[in-house]
Amino acid sequence: MVGASRNDDIKKIGRGMNVRLHTQWKWVGIILAVLFLAGCQHKGGLTAEQIAVLKEQGFHQTDEGWMFGLSEKVLFGNNKSNLTPESTETVKKMGKTLAQINILHARLDGFTDNYGDESYNQQLSLKRANTVADALSQGGIPRMNLTTRGMGESHPIASNSTKQGRSENRRVAIVIEAP
Repeated sequence: MVGASRNDDIKKIGRGMNVRLHTQWKWVGIILAVLFLAGCQHKGGLTAEQIAVLKEQGFHQTDEGWMFGLSEKVLFGNNKSNLTPESTETVKKMGKTLAQINILHARLDGFTDNYGDESYNQQLSLKRANTVADALSQGGIPRMNLTTRGMGESHPIASNSTKQGRSENRRVAIVIEAP
C-alpha cells in the first residue's frame, strides 16, 4: 500500500498544482482583458459634429487647440475692457452654440497693443479675457469652466506702428482644447 499512498499523494499534489495554475491563468486573463479594454477607451478629442460647428463659427485649428478665427476676433477700444452690446450678444450666442454641442470648457487669452506700461497692459488684457468669459457664460458655458489669461502686449497679430494694427492687437482669443 505504500505505492498506493504515494500515487494518492501525487494525485493530490497534481490537483493542487492544477488549481494553482488554473487560478494563475484566470488572473492573467483578467489582467489582459483590463488592458485590452483600457486600450479601447475613447482617447478624448472633439466629435465630427463639434469640429464642424467650430469651423462654422469661425474657429481654426492651431497647435494649442481650436482658436476663434482672427477675422472674427473680439476687438476692444483703446484702454477699454468692455464689449459693445453687439459684441456681447455675439459672444453670448457663441456660448449658447458651444454649450449645445457640449463644448463646456474654453481658455480665453486677452491681448493689448504696445502702448502704455507693460504691467498695466497685462492687467488690462486679463480684464478683457474675463469680460469675454462672462459673456460666454451668459450663453450657457459654466463660468468656472472658463480659464482666462492676460497676455499683455505679447503675440501681436498686426503692426503696432499703425492705428489699424494697434486696434487688431486689442483682442481676446477663445481657445477650445480637446478634452
